[in-house]
Amino acid sequence: MREKLLAILKMLKLHQVDYADIRVNEIIEEKINTENLTVRDISTTFSKGYGIRVFVDGSMGFAGSQDFDKLEETALKAVRIARASRLAQRQAIRLSAKEVVVDHYQTPIGIDPFTISKKEKLDLLFKAEEEMRKHAKLFRTVGSMDFRKEEKIFADTEGSYITQKLYETGGGIEAIAANEQDMQGRSYPNSFRGNHGTAGWEYILDLKLVENAQKIAQEAEALLDAEECPSGVYDIIIDGSQLALQIHESIGHPVELDRVFGYEAGFAGTSFISPEMIGFQYGSEYVNVVADATVPGGLGTFGYDDDGVKGQRTEVITKGIFQNFISSRDTACLLNQPSNGTNRADGWGRTPIVRMTNINLLPGDRELDELIQGIEDGFYFCTNKSWSIDDKRLNFQFACEIAYQIKDGKLTGKIYKNPLYTGITPQFWGSCDGVCSEKYWTMFGTPNCGKGQPMQVAHVGHGAAPARFRKIKVGVADVK
Repeated sequence: MREKLLAILKMLKLHQVDYADIRVNEIIEEKINTENLTVRDISTTFSKGYGIRVFVDGSMGFAGSQDFDKLEETALKAVRIARASRLAQRQAIRLSAKEVVVDHYQTPIGIDPFTISKKEKLDLLFKAEEEMRKHAKLFRTVGSMDFRKEEKIFADTEGSYITQKLYETGGGIEAIAANEQDMQGRSYPNSFRGNHGTAGWEYILDLKLVENAQKIAQEAEALLDAEECPSGVYDIIIDGSQLALQIHESIGHPVELDRVFGYEAGFAGTSFISPEMIGFQYGSEYVNVVADATVPGGLGTFGYDDDGVKGQRTEVITKGIFQNFISSRDTACLLNQPSNGTNRADGWGRTPIVRMTNINLLPGDRELDELIQGIEDGFYFCTNKSWSIDDKRLNFQFACEIAYQIKDGKLTGKIYKNPLYTGITPQFWGSCDGVCSEKYWTMFGTPNCGKGQPMQVAHVGHGAAPARFRKIKVGVADVK
């Protein structure tokens, strides 16, 4: 394969392209879903193909195929598209400089998940469902597992040749209780198919689905009779899983440099941040955020992005001050900067675009009990239920599965259903006055981040620990 790809790149140089790269992707995915102690579905998909990206006179052309006998034909098609695109060019595309790399990267794993039988996977999900049903009267129980292996080759006319083998594993369970008036659910370890990371089968075992089944089943049943979460202005603590989505929507997306320049305005919206806002007060001194493609186990962890730029750690917000965007070679050069390695496509048939890696809120130095003790009247919000945020990532509303009451610095044991909170991004992050320490910090994976036209689905991560926020608008009532 290497000789074939290098021959195509040599041929493209003879056609006087400014730059070209070839990406080969081979992806196998397995999804398993159970519901009410039956198999809802099992699917295994496989895809292999290549995409060729060509730049001529500042314009890009892209073509892809699954027919490896048509490599040269596909490459020449990309050249024709690039030359045709030149006719509509408004601004020449430039690429920031990068290192020439020959390397291999592989996700460190303990057990290859594709060596584990489907029966063993199903037995574990059924056991977790049985445990949920043993401890509560439930309308529905659900289990899921997801596995992915991707083998990638990247080669370009600058001399880089990079191979990668990336593994992803995830899973979760959900308990749903219902009566004639209401339906409530609790998820573990997170909503929307659980949690995911770059790891092997050991990741599923470490989730301890069976051991955590009783708690979420009993809470789902108890939520049916719980009161609606009150409306008002309260101090709240947000758990790590919910905070991960808050980071994703109100920090991760607005710092994508292609959004800032309006490249994604048609589908995913733009951003309230502009290039002149480096140094902007994004949050309080307790808010420290990095984009880190190197953190072990993160769903956004890899060796190299699809520009051939090494995965790296970039400071995004330091002590509340905005420091850096996440970028690709073609966007970073507009700020006269090198790319920080966040350009990725979701497969061989798409061009790479700026995507989050692991956008992590760094741990603070607080104990959870400390944060709770500092609240006279408030709530501890856990696990996302729904969300809404405007195109600029400024005004938002998030609903959670459960709220635990805090009174006089203590958890009372009382729970509320349907909690939600709203805010404006800089004011919200500015209200943070404490983040829990590293022992509470967890990596959460988001395997379904949609962006682009045509839409691409990225797999990204967010590290977070519970954090406290002051004077947050809670509920749907008009609160002044």
